[in-house]
Amino acid sequence: MQSPPLESGEAPSGVKGVSGQDFPGGAPVDPRVSRRDFLAGSAAGIGLLAAGRQEAATFKTALHKAVIVAAPNEENLKPVRDAGFEGVEARPAGPEEAAKAREIAGRLGLRIHSVIGGGSPEGLRAARAYGADAVLLVPGGVNAKPMPEPWEFDVEFDPKTGHLARVVRGDNEKYKAYIEAHNRSMDASRERVRKLIPVAEETKVVIALENVWNNFCVKPPLLKWLVASFQSPWVKAYFDVGNHVKYLVPPEQWIRELGPLLAKVHVKDYRLKADNRGGDWAGIGEGSVDWPAVRQALEGAGYNGWLTDESGSFPLPELGRRFDLIIAGKNPGSRRK
Repeated sequence: MQSPPLESGEAPSGVKGVSGQDFPGGAPVDPRVSRRDFLAGSAAGIGLLAAGRQEAATFKTALHKAVIVAAPNEENLKPVRDAGFEGVEARPAGPEEAAKAREIAGRLGLRIHSVIGGGSPEGLRAARAYGADAVLLVPGGVNAKPMPEPWEFDVEFDPKTGHLARVVRGDNEKYKAYIEAHNRSMDASRERVRKLIPVAEETKVVIALENVWNNFCVKPPLLKWLVASFQSPWVKAYFDVGNHVKYLVPPEQWIRELGPLLAKVHVKDYRLKADNRGGDWAGIGEGSVDWPAVRQALEGAGYNGWLTDESGSFPLPELGRRFDLIIAGKNPGSRRK
């Protein structure tokens, strides 16, 4: 889903959580999400950030290049095809309009693979008409203040409800309003998605929940818990590589955590400041994302699917070239070391 500057398989089986209780999802999740534990366990550490270059490798998984095209007509789709892209992500449209766009895309050798902002019954039906297999839905959203700085989060949550128990170590009284707002948002998000699952089953379209800049599910186990809690093959994750870099958990670690729950991937980059406290958007390959590590993580997760640009940072030919480098496991630009 857009953040500045733009902003199917079997159901997961139940496993035991850290306290021995039943936990929905494909792997156990420790609800105590410590920044220290994450950074210590990551190959990149706080240096995601400062990892060495990786050589290109041979991969078994197949990745496909796409861009967002709000109005997928022939005029807009031809440049996408000519730049070597294989598909697009569209906006919701009426069934007849979507079916027409599908025909045009097919004639050009393109696929409309997803619908951005399609988290509604109408969006799911539009996706079916487009021939797409997923819609992007933004879960939650928390604006309560104060909240911890991105680098301060040290989260623990209830593995039965997904409710936050703490967001920093020590006294959390200062953040009581944020915790309560996050818990309400978790409940509301789960109710909203539950109501959509029958339509997803009817249309055979996955509801993909994305991590966006809305102060919600800021650590991987929280998003994994939310997605897995539905125990449905029609609810998965849409991971945006650049959106949560500021929380100091490397994108490759998010990918490993989500694993088979991963449905789609948005591509953009973010450059952290030298002290890792905040940063700004960057062109793909010009930020702090370790793209070879991301490619390796996608391979490890067995992800065969789409990479969709959401950066708008380069003309289509250059964007396509950088995507090819990412898919090959190489650095696509002059990433900060």
